[in-house]
Amino acid sequence: MAREHRPSIIFIDEVDSLCGARSDNESEASRRVKTEFLVQMQGVGSDNDNVLVLGATNIPWQLDSAIRRRFERRIYIPLPEEAARAIMFKLHLGETKTELTENNIKELGKMTDGYSGADIGIVVRDALMEPVRKVQKATHFKRVRGASHDDPNVIHDDMLVPCSPVDPAAIEMSWLDVPGDKLLEPPVTMTMMRKAKASTRPTVNQGDLKKFQEFTADFGMEG
Repeated sequence: MAREHRPSIIFIDEVDSLCGARSDNESEASRRVKTEFLVQMQGVGSDNDNVLVLGATNIPWQLDSAIRRRFERRIYIPLPEEAARAIMFKLHLGETKTELTENNIKELGKMTDGYSGADIGIVVRDALMEPVRKVQKATHFKRVRGASHDDPNVIHDDMLVPCSPVDPAAIEMSWLDVPGDKLLEPPVTMTMMRKAKASTRPTVNQGDLKKFQEFTADFGMEG
């Protein structure tokens, strides 16, 4: 199909699961898949003009050596730098209602050295649960002005948000007593983000990074 619709790109994520090192213990089906992959990538008569094959893996050293050679460029993508991490926080937060400023976003990028894009996604998802937890744990709510769930341009005066029991406008009730269309979820704050970050550790350690660097030194090529 890629050849029929060229120019085209074939992207294989987790390519190691398809093209791991061959062994005597693997099944005949697995061996045939790898052989066919080799033939299609660079076999006699293969016509791959204007067809780009990309593969991604976190364990490149487990690729079969013959298949590794078929990928002409082997490029190491390092962990995101500070500026990139800040942008990732923005992307993951999306349109979520927050109290975060540009300086807060920059601070988050600075304080997550060693975090991957997936790690940052976990931090944000955990932080997004904080308003839910706050609502579930609340014993008192108060009425405030807020936008309607159905139409953001319509403002109501009787929306309900969690509050302290000592707040002068506090009404004793649980979240189960709050009508769904009247609940105004608290915005995500920097305190929530710091709490989520403190409970999330980076998944890439120094040992992993060293293996990537060694593989790049042995087999890598500049992009």
